[in-house]
Amino acid sequence: MALSNSQYNAIMRIYSERQFQDRYEQERRVKEVYEKIPQIRQIDEAVSTQAVACARRLLDGDRKARERLRQQIEDLREQKEVLLGALGYPGDYMELHYFCPQCQDTGYVDGKKCRCFKKEEITLLYAQSNIQEVLERENFAAFTFDYYDDKEVIRQIGMTVADYMRQVYGWCMDYVKGFQAKGGNLIFTGSTGVGKTFLTNCIAKELIDRYQSVIYLSANDLFDIFSKNKFHYDTEEEMRDMYQYILDCDLLIIDDLGTELNNTFVSSQLFYCINERLIRKKAVIISTNLSMDMLRDTYSDRISSRIISQYMIIPLYGGDIRTKKR
Repeated sequence: MALSNSQYNAIMRIYSERQFQDRYEQERRVKEVYEKIPQIRQIDEAVSTQAVACARRLLDGDRKARERLRQQIEDLREQKEVLLGALGYPGDYMELHYFCPQCQDTGYVDGKKCRCFKKEEITLLYAQSNIQEVLERENFAAFTFDYYDDKEVIRQIGMTVADYMRQVYGWCMDYVKGFQAKGGNLIFTGSTGVGKTFLTNCIAKELIDRYQSVIYLSANDLFDIFSKNKFHYDTEEEMRDMYQYILDCDLLIIDDLGTELNNTFVSSQLFYCINERLIRKKAVIISTNLSMDMLRDTYSDRISSRIISQYMIIPLYGGDIRTKKR
Protein backbone atom coordinates (compact mmCIF):
# COMPACT_ATOMS: atom_id res chain seq x y z
CA MET A 1 0.00 0.00 0.00
CA ALA A 2 1.05 3.63 -0.27
CA LEU A 3 2.63 4.97 2.89
CA SER A 4 0.19 6.40 5.38
CA ASN A 5 0.58 10.08 6.27
CA SER A 6 2.22 9.20 9.58
CA GLN A 7 4.65 6.79 7.88
CA TYR A 8 5.54 9.30 5.17
CA ASN A 9 5.99 12.07 7.73
CA ALA A 10 8.23 9.81 9.83
CA ILE A 11 10.54 9.26 6.85
CA MET A 12 10.54 12.93 5.84
CA ARG A 13 11.53 13.84 9.41
CA ILE A 14 14.63 11.72 8.88
CA TYR A 15 15.48 13.79 5.80
CA SER A 16 14.83 17.06 7.64
CA GLU A 17 17.19 15.94 10.39
CA ARG A 18 19.81 14.98 7.81
CA GLN A 19 19.55 18.36 6.11
CA PHE A 20 19.89 20.12 9.46
CA GLN A 21 22.93 17.97 10.28
CA ASP A 22 24.44 18.66 6.83
CA ARG A 23 24.19 22.42 7.39
CA TYR A 24 25.45 22.17 10.98
CA GLU A 25 28.51 20.18 9.91
CA GLN A 26 29.21 22.59 7.05
CA GLU A 27 29.03 25.59 9.40
CA ARG A 28 31.38 23.83 11.81
CA ARG A 29 33.91 23.16 9.02
CA VAL A 30 33.67 26.73 7.70
CA LYS A 31 34.26 28.16 11.18
CA GLU A 32 37.25 25.85 11.63
CA VAL A 33 38.81 26.94 8.32
CA TYR A 34 38.18 30.66 8.94
CA GLU A 35 40.00 30.39 12.28
CA LYS A 36 43.00 28.59 10.76
CA ILE A 37 43.12 30.42 7.40
CA PRO A 38 41.72 33.99 7.71
CA GLN A 39 42.54 34.66 4.04
CA ILE A 40 39.74 32.27 3.04
CA ARG A 41 37.16 34.35 4.89
CA GLN A 42 38.41 37.33 2.87
CA ILE A 43 38.05 35.34 -0.36
CA ASP A 44 34.46 34.35 0.50
CA GLU A 45 33.63 37.97 1.34
CA ALA A 46 35.18 39.04 -1.95
CA VAL A 47 32.98 36.58 -3.85
CA SER A 48 29.87 38.05 -2.19
CA THR A 49 30.99 41.59 -2.95
CA GLN A 50 31.71 40.74 -6.59
CA ALA A 51 28.27 39.06 -6.95
CA VAL A 52 26.47 42.18 -5.69
CA ALA A 53 28.52 44.42 -7.98
CA CYS A 54 27.78 42.16 -10.94
CA ALA A 55 24.03 42.35 -10.26
CA ARG A 56 24.20 46.14 -10.32
CA ARG A 57 26.15 46.17 -13.59
CA LEU A 58 23.64 43.78 -15.16
CA LEU A 59 20.82 46.15 -14.19
CA ASP A 60 22.80 48.96 -15.82
CA GLY A 61 22.94 46.97 -19.07
CA ASP A 62 26.47 45.58 -18.86
CA ARG A 63 25.97 42.27 -20.67
CA LYS A 64 29.55 41.11 -20.11
CA ALA A 65 29.35 41.49 -16.34
CA ARG A 66 28.20 37.89 -15.79
CA GLU A 67 31.14 36.41 -17.71
CA ARG A 68 33.63 38.62 -15.83
CA LEU A 69 32.07 37.52 -12.52
CA ARG A 70 32.36 33.85 -13.52
CA GLN A 71 36.06 34.30 -14.27
CA GLN A 72 36.70 36.24 -11.06
CA ILE A 73 34.93 33.60 -8.97
CA GLU A 74 36.89 30.84 -10.70
CA ASP A 75 40.17 32.61 -9.89
CA LEU A 76 39.13 33.06 -6.26
CA ARG A 77 38.03 29.41 -6.03
CA GLU A 78 41.45 28.26 -7.23
CA GLN A 79 43.14 30.48 -4.63
CA LYS A 80 40.88 28.98 -1.99
CA GLU A 81 41.71 25.40 -2.99
CA VAL A 82 45.45 26.15 -2.89
CA LEU A 83 45.14 27.58 0.64
CA LEU A 84 43.04 24.61 1.80
CA GLY A 85 45.45 22.11 0.25
CA ALA A 86 48.41 23.77 1.95
CA LEU A 87 46.94 22.80 5.33
CA GLY A 88 45.85 19.34 4.19
CA TYR A 89 42.14 20.05 3.60
CA PRO A 90 40.33 18.63 0.54
CA GLY A 91 39.05 21.19 -1.95
CA ASP A 92 35.39 20.58 -1.05
CA TYR A 93 35.91 20.68 2.71
CA MET A 94 33.76 23.79 3.14
CA GLU A 95 30.92 22.57 0.90
CA LEU A 96 27.78 20.75 1.98
CA HIS A 97 28.41 17.00 2.39
CA TYR A 98 25.32 14.84 1.89
CA PHE A 99 24.37 11.49 3.38
CA CYS A 100 23.03 10.69 -0.11
CA PRO A 101 24.69 12.79 -2.85
CA GLN A 102 22.22 11.46 -5.43
CA CYS A 103 19.16 13.20 -3.94
CA GLN A 104 21.13 15.66 -1.77
CA ASP A 105 19.17 14.43 1.24
CA THR A 106 15.75 15.40 -0.13
CA GLY A 107 14.56 11.82 -0.76
CA TYR A 108 13.68 12.54 -4.37
CA VAL A 109 15.49 12.62 -7.72
CA ASP A 110 13.64 14.14 -10.69
CA GLY A 111 10.37 13.85 -8.79
CA LYS A 112 10.83 10.14 -8.05
CA LYS A 113 11.76 8.42 -4.82
CA CYS A 114 15.51 8.03 -4.44
CA ARG A 115 17.00 4.63 -3.68
CA CYS A 116 17.78 5.87 -0.19
CA PHE A 117 14.08 6.73 0.33
CA LYS A 118 13.09 3.19 -0.64
CA LYS A 119 15.67 1.89 1.82
CA GLU A 120 14.09 4.01 4.55
CA GLU A 121 10.67 2.62 3.57
CA ILE A 122 11.93 -0.93 4.06
CA THR A 123 13.54 -0.01 7.38
CA LEU A 124 10.30 1.56 8.60
CA LEU A 125 8.17 -1.37 7.45
CA TYR A 126 10.46 -3.83 9.20
CA ALA A 127 10.41 -1.77 12.40
CA GLN A 128 6.61 -1.56 12.38
CA SER A 129 6.17 -5.26 11.58
CA ASN A 130 6.91 -6.14 15.24
CA ILE A 131 9.17 -9.05 14.20
CA GLN A 132 12.22 -7.43 12.61
CA GLU A 133 14.82 -9.51 14.47
CA VAL A 134 12.86 -12.75 14.07
CA LEU A 135 12.73 -12.36 10.29
CA GLU A 136 16.52 -12.41 10.13
CA ARG A 137 16.32 -16.05 11.28
CA GLU A 138 12.94 -17.22 10.05
CA ASN A 139 12.58 -16.81 6.29
CA PHE A 140 12.31 -18.89 3.15
CA ALA A 141 16.11 -18.95 2.79
CA ALA A 142 16.29 -20.78 6.14
CA PHE A 143 13.37 -23.11 5.39
CA THR A 144 14.24 -26.80 5.23
CA PHE A 145 12.26 -30.03 4.78
CA ASP A 146 14.78 -31.99 6.88
CA TYR A 147 12.58 -31.92 9.99
CA TYR A 148 9.53 -33.40 8.26
CA ASP A 149 9.00 -37.17 8.10
CA ASP A 150 9.27 -38.60 4.58
CA LYS A 151 8.37 -42.23 5.38
CA GLU A 152 4.99 -42.51 7.11
CA VAL A 153 1.92 -41.70 4.99
CA ILE A 154 -0.59 -39.56 6.89
CA ARG A 155 -4.10 -40.90 6.37
CA GLN A 156 -5.81 -37.47 6.26
CA ILE A 157 -3.66 -36.26 3.35
CA GLY A 158 -2.61 -39.51 1.69
CA MET A 159 1.08 -38.59 1.64
CA THR A 160 4.06 -38.09 3.92
CA VAL A 161 4.40 -34.89 5.92
CA ALA A 162 7.53 -33.99 3.91
CA ASP A 163 5.68 -34.27 0.59
CA TYR A 164 2.73 -32.34 1.97
CA MET A 165 4.99 -29.55 3.23
CA ARG A 166 6.47 -29.23 -0.26
CA GLN A 167 2.94 -28.49 -1.42
CA VAL A 168 2.41 -26.01 1.41
CA TYR A 169 5.71 -24.32 0.58
CA GLY A 170 4.51 -23.91 -3.02
CA TRP A 171 1.18 -22.46 -1.87
CA CYS A 172 2.99 -19.93 0.30
CA MET A 173 5.29 -18.87 -2.53
CA ASP A 174 2.30 -18.51 -4.88
CA TYR A 175 0.58 -16.40 -2.22
CA VAL A 176 3.58 -14.08 -2.03
CA LYS A 177 3.94 -13.78 -5.82
CA GLY A 178 0.26 -12.97 -6.31
CA PHE A 179 -0.17 -10.82 -3.21
CA GLN A 180 -0.10 -7.37 -4.81
CA ALA A 181 -2.64 -8.39 -7.43
CA LYS A 182 -4.91 -10.67 -5.39
CA GLY A 183 -4.14 -10.36 -1.68
CA GLY A 184 -5.97 -13.15 0.13
CA ASN A 185 -6.31 -14.67 3.57
CA LEU A 186 -4.72 -17.78 5.08
CA ILE A 187 -5.24 -19.72 8.28
CA PHE A 188 -2.63 -22.24 9.44
CA THR A 189 -3.95 -24.84 11.89
CA GLY A 190 -2.11 -27.59 13.72
CA SER A 191 -0.52 -28.59 16.99
CA THR A 192 2.34 -26.77 18.69
CA GLY A 193 5.67 -26.74 16.88
CA VAL A 194 4.59 -27.88 13.40
CA GLY A 195 5.82 -24.66 11.72
CA LYS A 196 2.78 -22.36 11.62
CA THR A 197 4.53 -19.25 12.92
CA PHE A 198 7.67 -19.98 10.92
CA LEU A 199 5.68 -20.00 7.68
CA THR A 200 3.89 -16.75 8.52
CA ASN A 201 7.27 -15.15 9.22
CA CYS A 202 8.62 -16.39 5.88
CA ILE A 203 5.69 -14.78 4.10
CA ALA A 204 6.03 -11.58 6.13
CA LYS A 205 9.67 -11.09 5.15
CA GLU A 206 9.01 -11.66 1.46
CA LEU A 207 6.17 -9.14 1.45
CA ILE A 208 8.05 -6.47 3.40
CA ASP A 209 10.91 -6.80 0.94
CA ARG A 210 8.32 -6.04 -1.75
CA TYR A 211 7.32 -2.82 0.07
CA GLN A 212 4.11 -4.26 1.58
CA SER A 213 3.18 -3.16 5.09
CA VAL A 214 2.96 -6.08 7.51
CA ILE A 215 2.24 -6.20 11.21
CA TYR A 216 2.58 -9.27 13.42
CA LEU A 217 0.68 -9.52 16.70
CA SER A 218 0.00 -12.39 19.04
CA ALA A 219 -3.70 -12.79 19.76
CA ASN A 220 -3.10 -11.52 23.31
CA ASP A 221 -1.37 -8.35 22.07
CA LEU A 222 -4.04 -7.73 19.43
CA PHE A 223 -6.91 -7.80 21.89
CA ASP A 224 -4.92 -5.78 24.41
CA ILE A 225 -4.62 -2.99 21.83
CA PHE A 226 -8.32 -3.22 21.03
CA SER A 227 -9.16 -3.04 24.74
CA LYS A 228 -6.98 0.01 25.39
CA ASN A 229 -8.36 1.77 22.32
CA LYS A 230 -11.95 1.18 23.42
CA PHE A 231 -11.83 1.67 27.18
CA HIS A 232 -8.89 4.01 27.85
CA TYR A 233 -10.21 7.40 26.90
CA ASP A 234 -6.81 9.02 27.44
CA THR A 235 -5.12 6.54 25.09
CA GLU A 236 -1.93 7.94 23.65
CA GLU A 237 -1.91 8.97 20.00
CA GLU A 238 0.63 6.24 19.23
CA MET A 239 -1.82 3.58 20.45
CA ARG A 240 -4.64 5.04 18.34
CA ASP A 241 -2.33 5.04 15.32
CA MET A 242 -1.52 1.39 16.00
CA TYR A 243 -5.23 0.56 16.08
CA GLN A 244 -5.74 2.18 12.69
CA TYR A 245 -2.63 0.53 11.32
CA ILE A 246 -4.00 -2.86 12.33
CA LEU A 247 -7.02 -2.18 10.11
CA ASP A 248 -5.12 -0.55 7.24
CA CYS A 249 -1.83 -2.43 6.80
CA ASP A 250 -1.49 -4.68 3.77
CA LEU A 251 -1.13 -7.84 5.87
CA LEU A 252 -2.12 -8.47 9.47
CA ILE A 253 -0.70 -11.61 11.09
CA ILE A 254 -2.60 -12.89 14.16
CA ASP A 255 -0.48 -15.54 15.84
CA ASP A 256 -1.70 -18.16 18.32
CA LEU A 257 -5.37 -17.34 18.06
CA GLY A 258 -7.16 -19.21 20.84
CA THR A 259 -4.49 -18.68 23.53
CA GLU A 260 -6.08 -15.41 24.69
CA LEU A 261 -8.68 -15.23 27.47
CA ASN A 262 -11.89 -15.39 25.47
CA ASN A 263 -15.01 -13.41 26.34
CA THR A 264 -17.78 -11.49 24.61
CA PHE A 265 -15.53 -8.48 24.00
CA VAL A 266 -12.79 -10.59 22.40
CA SER A 267 -15.25 -12.38 20.10
CA SER A 268 -16.87 -9.11 19.01
CA GLN A 269 -13.53 -7.46 18.35
CA LEU A 270 -12.23 -10.46 16.42
CA PHE A 271 -15.32 -10.38 14.21
CA TYR A 272 -14.97 -6.63 13.70
CA CYS A 273 -11.29 -6.94 12.77
CA ILE A 274 -11.81 -9.83 10.35
CA ASN A 275 -14.92 -8.32 8.78
CA GLU A 276 -13.49 -4.80 8.52
CA ARG A 277 -10.35 -6.02 6.79
CA LEU A 278 -12.48 -8.09 4.37
CA ILE A 279 -14.44 -4.93 3.53
CA ARG A 280 -11.20 -2.99 3.02
CA LYS A 281 -9.75 -5.86 0.96
CA LYS A 282 -6.80 -6.18 3.34
CA ALA A 283 -5.17 -9.57 3.91
CA VAL A 284 -4.99 -11.55 7.16
CA ILE A 285 -2.98 -14.62 8.12
CA ILE A 286 -4.03 -16.48 11.26
CA SER A 287 -2.16 -19.26 13.02
CA THR A 288 -3.94 -21.35 15.65
CA ASN A 289 -3.74 -24.64 17.50
CA LEU A 290 -7.53 -24.90 17.22
CA SER A 291 -9.25 -27.04 14.62
CA MET A 292 -12.05 -25.44 12.61
CA ASP A 293 -14.63 -27.16 14.81
CA MET A 294 -12.92 -25.87 17.95
CA LEU A 295 -12.70 -22.41 16.38
CA ARG A 296 -16.47 -22.43 15.83
CA ASP A 297 -17.10 -23.54 19.41
CA THR A 298 -14.68 -21.02 20.90
CA TYR A 299 -15.92 -17.95 19.05
CA SER A 300 -19.09 -17.68 16.99
CA ASP A 301 -20.70 -19.03 13.85
CA ARG A 302 -20.33 -15.71 12.07
CA ILE A 303 -16.57 -15.68 12.71
CA SER A 304 -16.08 -19.27 11.60
CA SER A 305 -18.27 -18.73 8.54
CA ARG A 306 -16.15 -15.73 7.48
CA ILE A 307 -12.99 -17.79 7.85
CA ILE A 308 -14.34 -20.89 6.09
CA SER A 309 -15.68 -18.87 3.15
CA GLN A 310 -12.93 -16.25 2.81
CA TYR A 311 -9.71 -17.96 3.98
CA MET A 312 -7.51 -20.66 2.51
CA ILE A 313 -7.35 -23.22 5.32
CA ILE A 314 -3.95 -24.94 5.58
CA PRO A 315 -3.71 -27.65 8.26
CA LEU A 316 -0.16 -28.64 9.23
CA TYR A 317 0.89 -32.07 10.49
CA GLY A 318 3.86 -33.72 12.16
CA GLY A 319 5.71 -33.54 15.45
CA ASP A 320 7.19 -30.61 17.31
CA ILE A 321 10.06 -29.32 15.15
CA ARG A 322 11.57 -27.40 18.04
CA THR A 323 12.24 -30.62 19.97
CA LYS A 324 13.85 -32.17 16.86
CA LYS A 325 16.23 -29.22 16.58
CA ARG A 326 17.57 -29.64 20.10
